[in-house]
Amino acid sequence: MDVRKLVGRNFARLRREKSLTQEEVETRSGFSQQYLSGLERGLRNPTVITLYELAQALGVSHVDLVREEPGFDEVALEPSPLPPGRRKGR
Repeated sequence: MDVRKLVGRNFARLRREKSLTQEEVETRSGFSQQYLSGLERGLRNPTVITLYELAQALGVSHVDLVREEPGFDEVALEPSPLPPGRRKGR
């Protein structure tokens, strides 16, 4: 999976789980809403320091931003109908 898309998907999911808007994360982190939007769309390539600062703003571990969730289809980014390890191309 493309790491930028993985980070963007995880960031957006975690932000929504915390009931935060991009504007609220902007205030907490100092990163612009435009940057955060690009990050969520997989258009940004954040540094390790950026990942750490964004995780701090969300109140999660930086590892949560790069962790691949099992059961997600890498192309569609939605739950796969096949069990982990049984996906096409593996």
